[in-house]
Amino acid sequence: MMKKMSIPTSKISLVLFLCQIISALDVPLDSKLLEDLSQPPTITQQSPKDYIVDPRENIVIQCEAKGKPPPSFSWTRNGTHFDIDKDAQVTMKPNSGTLVINIMNGGKAEAYEGVYQCTARNERGAAISNNIVIRPSRSPLWTKEKLEPNHVREGDSLVLHCRPPVGLPPPIIFWMDNAFQRLPQSERVSQGLNGDLYFSNVQPEDTREDYICYARFNHTQTIQQKQPISVKVLSMDSLNDTIAANLSDTDIYGAKPVTERQPVLLTPTGSTSTKVELRGNVLLLECIAAGLPTPVIRWIKEGGELPANRTFFENFKKTLKIIDVSEADSGNYKCIARNTLGSVHHVISVTVKAAPYWITAPRNLVLSPGEDGTLICRANGNPKPSISWLANGVPIAIAPEDPSRKVDGDTIIFSHVQERSSAVYQCNASNEYGYLLANAFVNVLAEPPRILTPANKLYQVIADSPALLDCAYFGSPKPEIEWFKGVKGSILRGNEYVFHDNGTLEIPVAQKNSAGTYTCVARNELGKIQNEVQLEVKDPTMIIKQPEYKVIQRYGQVSFECIIKHDSTLLPTVTWLKDNDELPDDERFLVGKDNLTIMNVTDKDDGTYTCIVNTTLDSVSASAVLTVVAAPPTPAIIYARPNPPFDLELTGQLERSIDLSWIPGDENNSPITSFVIEYEDALHEPGVWHYQTEVPGTQTTVQLKLSPYVNYSFRVIAVNKIGRSQPSEPSEQYLTKSASPDENPANVQGIGSEPDNLVITWEPLKGFQSNGPGLQYKVSWRQKDVDDEWTSVIVANVSKYIVSGTPTFVPYEVKVQALNDLGYAPEPSEVIGHSGEDLPMVAPGNVQVHVINSTLAKVHWDPVPLKSVRGHLQGYKIYYWKVQSLSRRSRRHVEKKILTFRGNKTFGMLPGLEPYSSYKLNVRVVNGKGEGPASPDKAFKTPEGVPSSPSFLKITNPTLDSLTLEWGSPTHPNGVLTSYTLKFQPINNTHELGPLIEIRIPANESSLILKNLNYSTRYKFYFNAQTSVGSGSQITEEAVTIMDEVQPLYPRIRNVTTAAAETYANISWEYEGPDHANFYVEYGVAGSKEDWKKEIVNGSRSFFVLKGLTPGTAYKVRVGAEGLSGFRSAEDVFETGPAMASRQVDIATQGWFIGLMCAVALLILILLIVCFIRRNKGGKYPVKEKEDAHADPEIQPMKEDDGTFGEYSDAEDHKPLKKGSRTPSDRTVKKEDSDDSLVDYGEGVNGQFNEDGSFIGQYSGKKEKEPAEGNESSEAPSPVNAMNSFV
Repeated sequence: MMKKMSIPTSKISLVLFLCQIISALDVPLDSKLLEDLSQPPTITQQSPKDYIVDPRENIVIQCEAKGKPPPSFSWTRNGTHFDIDKDAQVTMKPNSGTLVINIMNGGKAEAYEGVYQCTARNERGAAISNNIVIRPSRSPLWTKEKLEPNHVREGDSLVLHCRPPVGLPPPIIFWMDNAFQRLPQSERVSQGLNGDLYFSNVQPEDTREDYICYARFNHTQTIQQKQPISVKVLSMDSLNDTIAANLSDTDIYGAKPVTERQPVLLTPTGSTSTKVELRGNVLLLECIAAGLPTPVIRWIKEGGELPANRTFFENFKKTLKIIDVSEADSGNYKCIARNTLGSVHHVISVTVKAAPYWITAPRNLVLSPGEDGTLICRANGNPKPSISWLANGVPIAIAPEDPSRKVDGDTIIFSHVQERSSAVYQCNASNEYGYLLANAFVNVLAEPPRILTPANKLYQVIADSPALLDCAYFGSPKPEIEWFKGVKGSILRGNEYVFHDNGTLEIPVAQKNSAGTYTCVARNELGKIQNEVQLEVKDPTMIIKQPEYKVIQRYGQVSFECIIKHDSTLLPTVTWLKDNDELPDDERFLVGKDNLTIMNVTDKDDGTYTCIVNTTLDSVSASAVLTVVAAPPTPAIIYARPNPPFDLELTGQLERSIDLSWIPGDENNSPITSFVIEYEDALHEPGVWHYQTEVPGTQTTVQLKLSPYVNYSFRVIAVNKIGRSQPSEPSEQYLTKSASPDENPANVQGIGSEPDNLVITWEPLKGFQSNGPGLQYKVSWRQKDVDDEWTSVIVANVSKYIVSGTPTFVPYEVKVQALNDLGYAPEPSEVIGHSGEDLPMVAPGNVQVHVINSTLAKVHWDPVPLKSVRGHLQGYKIYYWKVQSLSRRSRRHVEKKILTFRGNKTFGMLPGLEPYSSYKLNVRVVNGKGEGPASPDKAFKTPEGVPSSPSFLKITNPTLDSLTLEWGSPTHPNGVLTSYTLKFQPINNTHELGPLIEIRIPANESSLILKNLNYSTRYKFYFNAQTSVGSGSQITEEAVTIMDEVQPLYPRIRNVTTAAAETYANISWEYEGPDHANFYVEYGVAGSKEDWKKEIVNGSRSFFVLKGLTPGTAYKVRVGAEGLSGFRSAEDVFETGPAMASRQVDIATQGWFIGLMCAVALLILILLIVCFIRRNKGGKYPVKEKEDAHADPEIQPMKEDDGTFGEYSDAEDHKPLKKGSRTPSDRTVKKEDSDDSLVDYGEGVNGQFNEDGSFIGQYSGKKEKEPAEGNESSEAPSPVNAMNSFV
């Protein structure tokens, strides 16, 4: 026994919905049909829900609707009927529901505030509009207030409150000065979302008395102005001056200098806040911070990423803007304000709510009597909206009952509807944030069948192709469709036909016998109708003789055939293509009825030729390939350039065109391939010919395009394979009329040359491009992304204009338009330029150094904010220098090195560092103007590395069983030496090596005596140094113990010494052994595995100069003697000097120069002593009459320049004291610094020098000093002091 199944209500709704889709009628969009069908009202246009109106203009509340019959309109106001007939100020437009409230003739907008709703009604139902809330806009004045001046210390933060009046809608706020210029804003100074003006830190330039807040009310087109606010910034200098003026000299005063401060948030306050925003709106979050230096704002979303493509930063990143927010954007958003001293953050918890929005809005339903259907209304929101239904504008609970209707939550189910079931239903979805209202009608129609396809419509098809015969219909209930062939034919059935739901009959493969008359019959219970259509089947088009492959000699003639067969009632068209493109525009190509002929074939004619035949019903094609080959040899022909054309004639003169014709000259056995036409502009560039155009050699006339305001003359040049002919004689002249310019200057650019300007440049138009006299340019510019108007100037025919007083490095829109006496060129396109760059303001922050190894370090830094770069960011530069070596503890000349990193890098590698050294570095940002300030110097140290090889190894004092080893410490220790390692082994006569012995030697040793060695034995030594990191490269040497105590007879080379310069080294040595030895010098880079380089020494000299060395490189060297069993000296290591910027020698450090200067100084000293002795013997010299009266010759003035005695010098002797003078800069001579105390001459400390350097203390009017007995205080000036003055 089968179980009874129960179906849930939701599944019943789904089944009914599917039934609706299957059974609901589709009304064809036929205008005549729609005019005849009854239809409930539909609202087509209405005013917005929140309608703010201008109180000075008439109020128009829109309500338009359609329906059949046309609907009537009524209104409610604040929920009650609004009788417009009783209010003379209110009228309704004819055939419309739109209300017009006359405010301009005495009405007051405030009297008509309220909630309005429109109802459109006909016999089939009633549709209603949204609730339209009418509110007049308001733009109240600012309340008067007394504003006290703001006195604020430099570096402090400041907030200027706007507090605009409450308007409807809220006003737009902006700050300007008395001159109506917008106040500049930056990362430091900016306007908040509430309209207040925030200063992160004030600067002296912020002092002004005209900070004015403006409120613009767009609806009323009015602007309200707040009283000006005065700000005075008290700088530290002015504070100190003010304090000093009010304190005595003994008081301690002084304002503290401007101190840097960590960031503090000005808005929002506290550490957390909340924000609620609606789905689909724009989310605006704001953080403004105080601090010095100015903080930089950064935004993050905790636990997620900021949405891509919807996130924008405004107001110098102080405002986070997210458009089209959704519930997924809820969460915590953190703003972080940071400067060099620290950071502060604030967390804003954002919750996204949602007004109702549609998931499925109800749709109009057209049913036949007895059919079923559903209306579905589904919406979502946060919180979840409630759904309520109305019928004809009345809540469905109190609406007239309809037995065919059942309400199931968000669905209305209709069963077995009748014509009286027609109505308009309203679905209302609402929550606390808004509502949605949708009208959907149920229209129950009982209509007999109608066929919409025109009667006797003719269909034509090609045999063996499908045929589609239309029978568009409408009826309610839905009619059944049947097809018949012929007037009395039987109903069509079977597999050879396809019947479509829209009434179309398809014949998949139409044959000739398919042609004829077809009848379509539509019937339902209300009637029957039929319609006839005609079908014609045509013969297909065919190519019965196709083009064939051809091979033709050059300059021959070829023909392709294309013979077709087609239906006699169709008109074919034949088209030829070459390589799937149109045939060349060449007279050599002749298209006939059934063929294509090509005359005088050339190599260019190679290719595929296609014949295409088209009719109105079908298309066919066929192709063939043409191959062009060389012609057979012919007797030698003399080829030459063509003769010039002649008889040039101008015809068809128009303003912008003219016809030029000519007669070709002799082609000289080489066909003319083309003609080149040139023109001369006698008005702008007389005597200069320009290229105009080029035409094929078969053409002798051409229409030329002309430009206005040009005095044309033309000439023609013939061209063949040999070359170009001489130009023809010029044609007659033709002057075109003037016109406004057709084009604007090209290559328009805007690039600033200074921080406060914008240089706009362009390529001027050429003479003939001016199109008329009086060529000028209209130069226009405006700042990009700022609501500014264009600023324009008209300049002469130049190529540059400079805009001054621009902000530093901001984008500008620039355009340049040409004009002349007849008008302007077309509107030019805009280009983006930038005002001038300035040096960056801020140094990179948070510089960190990570030492990777002893020669490599990685530097990190925070990027400089692009606003502070003030230009195109070029990159960053790292300046670094070695302070000292940690192993030597000796400072050296600081040589700064620079590494540049292109682009917005935040790290860089420093290679080539010296191990175990102390370094410093700083980082600077670079733009197109130059470098910004340096970051604070960052010190770091490199770790130890392995040392270089010992500087030398010498083996001396050989005895029977011992050798003495001496060595030098490594040139580059690269750390703290821990020890030396000596390895040695004996070498026998066959150069075989014996056992290797190793000895560890303390680092503080520099020599060692090896004992217990074998006598008369050669040893090879390997010697290197160690640090804690490892062993360095080794140096090798060989030596032999003696056979007995007698001086050895074997030859030897010892005491190899090296004097190295930048690129060369002088090698010298001592040789003991047989005469006439031939020496050679071997050298190589120390520590390298490369083979030794060998230089032969001429003669028996004991020195040699190595040239071509690399500066700053360590080399190893040894000396050998030819023919002495390969005997060589010990290795020596030297280092060439570093590369110098100049080869110039400092003469002051040369010994010969110092000696020469000492000799000159000694000679001058002797001369001074002789002069002094002669003067003491009674010599008299004139100075002034007053000096003649003094018998004491020892009180004569002393020249300041050279310390000698003599007359007063004239103006040309007034020179400063030379370097090395012991005379102080205040022109006094201290007693302890001079053997000749000048204080005694001038009454204590009041002695002084004249303008020419002579001492005038005794002539100052004070008490003169009595002549001294002996020479207690007036001894002769010390020659040493005189010498000091000279040197």
